[in-house]
Order: sequence, then structure tokens, then C-alpha cells
Amino acid sequence: MTQLRIGGFVPFTTTDYPGHLAAVVFCQGCPWRCGYCHNPHLLPVDGSESHAWIDILAFLETRRGLLDAVVFSGGEPTLQKGLAEAMEQVRTLGFKIGLHTAGMYPRRLARVLPLTDWVGLDIKAPRHLYARVTGIPDSADSVYASLGLIQASGIDYQPRCTWHKGLMNETDIARLGEEVRAAGGARLAIQDHRA
Repeated sequence: MTQLRIGGFVPFTTTDYPGHLAAVVFCQGCPWRCGYCHNPHLLPVDGSESHAWIDILAFLETRRGLLDAVVFSGGEPTLQKGLAEAMEQVRTLGFKIGLHTAGMYPRRLARVLPLTDWVGLDIKAPRHLYARVTGIPDSADSVYASLGLIQASGIDYQPRCTWHKGLMNETDIARLGEEVRAAGGARLAIQDHRA
């Protein structure tokens, strides 16, 4: 049985995997505490909402030929021990695999990248502001290590940042874009924070 803690499930989306119709599995748990988190209910390892993986897999069986992909999001999906197994099961059904990650666990990311078709890498801030956003010292280091792994893999990806104007100004966003380019990253997508 796949070990996957799931705090939410969206059966249909057109926005979470560019150019594809997808379902989204929201994995439970995240060690970072970004104050503007869009999914704060997913932060605790044991959340109040729970979905059984076997039920989601059964649902996906009925969507073969109707959906293109399944996206694993969070929380932080690479926190999950059963992520690789779940991805393999979804791939067996014929779906592409998308992954939304903040890049906090490069070694775990490296294990699932071969199973992934597209990655949305959430880059929180320029390096000098990272700890202020995540609450974790030196947290930018793991993110840039993950960016390097994704680039080396050749997998399609999108680095992106949610811009909270109370935490970063236009100069900070410009600096972040320069840092991502200097690391060889693709063009940074900026999305506005929604309260």
C-alpha cells in the first residue's frame, strides 16, 4: 500500500499543469512556515482533511483518456515516503506526472525526477530574503540545488514566485529574476499573492 498523506484532491484543473487537463493531489505536510501560504491547512503532517490514496487511484482509473496528467502538490510532496510509488502507479494508468515543489529536499527530488514530466519550482525570494520568508536559515541553498538537478534532468519546468508585496518590493523581484538567470534557470514566472 502506498504511504501517502493526502490533505486535498482536485479532480479537474486546467491551470496546474500548463497545456494539460489534470487532477491535483495535495500532499499533507510542509516544514516551512511562509506567512502567506496559500494552503496553510496542509502545513501540519497530520491535517484534518484526509483522502485515501486507493480511492483517488480508483477515481483516476475512470478518467483514463479524459485527463492528461496528475499533479502532486502540497504542502511539500517530496516530504512523502510514498511519492515515487504513487507516481509509478499513476504513470501505469497512462497519465503524465506533474510536480509542484519548493525544492527543499534535493536528494528526495532527485529520486522522483525520472518519474516526472513537468515541475513547477516555487522559488520564494532572492537569497538574502529567503530565511525571512520560510523561517528556516539557509533555506535558499536547497532550492538552488534542486534547480540545478531539474535543469540537468532535461525535464520541462517553470520556476515561479508568489509575490507578496509586504515581503518583497520590485527591486527584490528583479534581483530574484537575475539570480535565477545566473543559475541558468528558465524565465521566472511571477504570480501575485492572493489574500
